[in-house]
Amino acid sequence: MSLTQVFKALADPIRRQILRMLAQGDLSAGEIAAGFSISKPSVSHHLAVLKQAGLVEDRREGQHIIYSLDTTVFAEVMAWVMDLVGAGEAPATSKEDGAGRSDHGEGSNHVRE
Repeated sequence: MSLTQVFKALADPIRRQILRMLAQGDLSAGEIAAGFSISKPSVSHHLAVLKQAGLVEDRREGQHIIYSLDTTVFAEVMAWVMDLVGAGEAPATSKEDGAGRSDHGEGSNHVRE
């Protein structure tokens, strides 16, 4: 899984809708395709992008391919986002006490022009 692939997959509204559908339970490719007014090959392409990103898994049951969410990747993405925003860290101190200085001046993370 690469974050680039995950974010590319999540960028498309049809793929996000497929994920919402799969959040309700496993579905066959035909059941997923029935929820859209696009061609079955287009739905297959969207499913392939989601699978390549690691967001869905598939398994064969007879003549049907059944898709389900792979929540492992969602957990990894959430951990990355939480790390990005500094979840669990103490809040930064205010400028008045002089703490929180950066290379750009008092408490500022903005680039000076």
